[in-house]
Amino acid sequence: MEPKDYVVIKIEGEYATLQNIRDGGEIFIAMALLPEGVDIHLKLHFENFEYTLI
Repeated sequence: MEPKDYVVIKIEGEYATLQNIRDGGEIFIAMALLPEGVDIHLKLHFENFEYTLI
């Protein structure tokens, strides 16, 4: 699985919608899988099944 960069575009309760910076695709993911302090408009890097803040 290749590394990807996302921006958080929406947070609804326990879930966030992330938009792929490169191709615009969106994914819906549980907040529990994201790093502490994630908020709308923050950028995330996904690699090796782990999200980190950019």
